[in-house]
Amino acid sequence: MYELLNSTSTEITAQDIFAQLQTEGRSLGLATVYRAIKALQLQGLVQARSLTNGEWVYRLASEDCHYLTCLNCGLSVPVEECPAHGLQGKLEEKQHFTVFYHTLEFFGLCEPCGETLNARAI
Repeated sequence: MYELLNSTSTEITAQDIFAQLQTEGRSLGLATVYRAIKALQLQGLVQARSLTNGEWVYRLASEDCHYLTCLNCGLSVPVEECPAHGLQGKLEEKQHFTVFYHTLEFFGLCEPCGETLNARAI
């Protein structure tokens, strides 16, 4: 499963991982996929993010991820800047806590959805 996540350049759902493994002829159950993902998370190798529709997506924890996410259409736009790196180091030291990764997400409306909703209000 790690190899599959490593070969994927985008976030992927557990159901997509399950389907891909089935296509490759591996007979794992969906529950096994979720257990494997959890085990990889506990090792700090995989990170998870919840989408606005409640679905979770997974990717390797090779870098921190930051997003602007539209609450109307669900569009998630990656943000390159990270204001949290300094805070992460301070928290690790002060709280004696090992941080594997962090996510930062801002929620609101993308421009097209904002314009559509404003037009309806008029």
